[in-house]
Amino acid sequence: MDKKILIIGNWKCNPSTKKEVDHLLDVIKNGKIGNSKKTEIIICPPFVYLQNIIQSFKNSNFVIGAQDCFWEPKGAFTGEISCSMLRDLDCQYVILGHSERRKYFKETDDIVNKKLKIALRSRLKPILCIGEETRDTFDSEGNPLNEMSLTVGDQLEKALMGILSAHIDEIVIAYEPIWAIGTDNSCSSDDAMKATLFIRKILTKLYSRSVADKSSIIYGGSVTSKNAIEYINDAGMDGLLIGGASINGSEFVKIIENIND
Repeated sequence: MDKKILIIGNWKCNPSTKKEVDHLLDVIKNGKIGNSKKTEIIICPPFVYLQNIIQSFKNSNFVIGAQDCFWEPKGAFTGEISCSMLRDLDCQYVILGHSERRKYFKETDDIVNKKLKIALRSRLKPILCIGEETRDTFDSEGNPLNEMSLTVGDQLEKALMGILSAHIDEIVIAYEPIWAIGTDNSCSSDDAMKATLFIRKILTKLYSRSVADKSSIIYGGSVTSKNAIEYINDAGMDGLLIGGASINGSEFVKIIENIND
């Protein structure tokens, strides 16, 4: 059987109250989208809601992930959340290197690399985010001409430094062009496909063609029910990392229904 399409909802710093969370969960559950053989649905809520949501989705096919982790297993690190804590809660995924973490919390590629390594050691599946700030252009052969080749390639190589090829299939690579996140200026399926090919080219250089072909590459950035299917069918993405639309229960359900059809 082909691998499932990954649909990841990143709630970010939302919702503000447990009442809103309960309503959102009710809408998602009532959508009856959790039993598809085609998709794997991963919900990544704020840390404070993790335990309640894990309990709420117990005995279902929904999977729970975290939005970040710390690079040390424990210790005097006030305010941080370790991978061992996440595993103890039965989290299976963790988002790492998101552009908002890089921008607002000054996370470097070295920090992302350390987090990636401890997540793998802790048997969490990292969702590694990479993406350029400004829209790029491509040559006739589909090679990026400017920032993507510098930023995306550099982020990927530095994040994967010291990671063995045997572990690459445990990592989900999320291509999130920063210029498309939270805007109406979504990335075209054609440009997303070129980005996917570029990422696989980097993985081939770092590891092998076989490793690159098997790697899961997903898209994030202003995903809606109107454009979601294009990134899967036209751009050849292995899934989606959904931000704003994931906290709109009916829209999130519609995205998954469109992909499952």
